[in-house]
Amino acid sequence: MCKLDILQRAEIDAAVDAMAAQGLRVLGVAEARWSGTGLPDTQRGFDFEFCGLVGLQDPLRPSVPEAVRQCRGAGIRVVMITGDYPETAWAIAAQAGIEAGEVVTGAMLARMDDAELAAKVMGITIFARIMPEQKLRIVEALKAAGEIVGMTGDGVNDAPSLKAAHIGIAMGGRGTDVAREASSIVLLDDDFGSIVTAIRVGRRIYDNLRKAMGFIVGVHVPIAGLALMPLLFGLPILLGPIHIALLEMIIDPVCSLVFEAETEEADVMQRPPRAPDAALLSRGLVVWSVIQGGVVLAAIGGLVLWAYGGGTAEPELRGVMFFALVGAVLALVLVNRSFSASIARAVLRPNVAFASVVAVIVVALGLAQFVLAVSALLRFAPLGAVDGAAAVMVGVVVLVLLETVKRRWRIGWAA
Repeated sequence: MCKLDILQRAEIDAAVDAMAAQGLRVLGVAEARWSGTGLPDTQRGFDFEFCGLVGLQDPLRPSVPEAVRQCRGAGIRVVMITGDYPETAWAIAAQAGIEAGEVVTGAMLARMDDAELAAKVMGITIFARIMPEQKLRIVEALKAAGEIVGMTGDGVNDAPSLKAAHIGIAMGGRGTDVAREASSIVLLDDDFGSIVTAIRVGRRIYDNLRKAMGFIVGVHVPIAGLALMPLLFGLPILLGPIHIALLEMIIDPVCSLVFEAETEEADVMQRPPRAPDAALLSRGLVVWSVIQGGVVLAAIGGLVLWAYGGGTAEPELRGVMFFALVGAVLALVLVNRSFSASIARAVLRPNVAFASVVAVIVVALGLAQFVLAVSALLRFAPLGAVDGAAAVMVGVVVLVLLETVKRRWRIGWAA
């Protein structure tokens, strides 16, 4: 439109590339004056004079590079799809920490058929000069390649690709109503880092659900086994309905409060994504739960048989069994609090709910030990020094043994 010669245009193209390489969005500016009586039929009828280039900078939020780094560590591939000039897109991707390989433009993508795009899309991290309908093709190609796709966008033209993605994520601040309606999640702060935060929270919730499930399956193995021991070994009935009810009053708050309040594992954002069809209560977790319960049952069952063989009276036998079982329950909580941390870190990691549960248990056991009316209600006899030490030792042995097994074989954490 400015009727520049080849050399002038080459000089401008070089300047555009240099500015774009700095992450600037570049506009060309020209001006024209008209003094005739009628306007030309098209813009090319004006005698334009080229004025220069304007570079606009839309800086990244400070949180973006760290968020991209965490995504990479979590096995999440970040792909940039933009309408920007290729050099601009490449520079912004480099600033964000996105692996900058080949840049595919909209014109290149238009020449690909669906099969060629599906074969190529897994190796591309930057798409530039992309038209709205091409975003949908990219999403569909990623899905066809077996990827779980999360798509972000804010415009009306982003709605089809937001809807097609497994998880559409719209911007709540600058996003259009159509984009928000088409998406699964709306970011109120328009910050890419919030997506990473949501992933971290989701992984923590998933971990805590598995911890609670592993604990609740494991803790009921010794309860069931101890209830059957009188039938198998001719012992007096030690677990009555009131004892089982008291145990459930410990177990239920642990599952609903303690594990829910657990903080995330240190490596939660260094794990690869789990398979979409991975079972929440996996075979490995069931095996680990049964091993936990079996160890507790063997320890307490051995204690009961030892005490019964030594002539311990039924009230004392019931008391030592119940105290040991409560200690073992607390040991199972500590074992299941963390998938990766050491027992020392698991114990010291703050959890107000767990501290509250332990405090209530200590008070309740103290009443059962020192208040005769409570002991009589529970059909206990106060424990002697040897029985008390044996009950405590059961919890310690269970804790040490299961921690050793967990560290050596990591049973139960695999899907």
